[in-house]
Amino acid sequence: MKIKKGDTVVVISGNSKNLGENKTHKVLQAFPKANRVIVEGVNMITRHTKPKKMGEPGGRIEREAAIDASNVMLYCSACKRGVRVESKTVDGKKVRVCKKCGKSID
Repeated sequence: MKIKKGDTVVVISGNSKNLGENKTHKVLQAFPKANRVIVEGVNMITRHTKPKKMGEPGGRIEREAAIDASNVMLYCSACKRGVRVESKTVDGKKVRVCKKCGKSID
């Protein structure tokens, strides 16, 4: 999986896909073994909670649910769009590079 926590991504499929507009979001968590990511403001679910302590309110909480990593693309600031990436070794470090323009994303 080429997406990490803190990356800027574009949603390319699903209910949260923005038609005709490159809207970017931030990755809050990544789960490489399950190939899923939690993206801020995407795939919102409503969770009903009971109050745990005396005086604490219960209610409905909206939060993000995980989506498949194949539904997002990394955002390249040079290309201003979602792009595919490849890994290259630069000065002994593994770096993610945009396939369109060749600029480093890391």
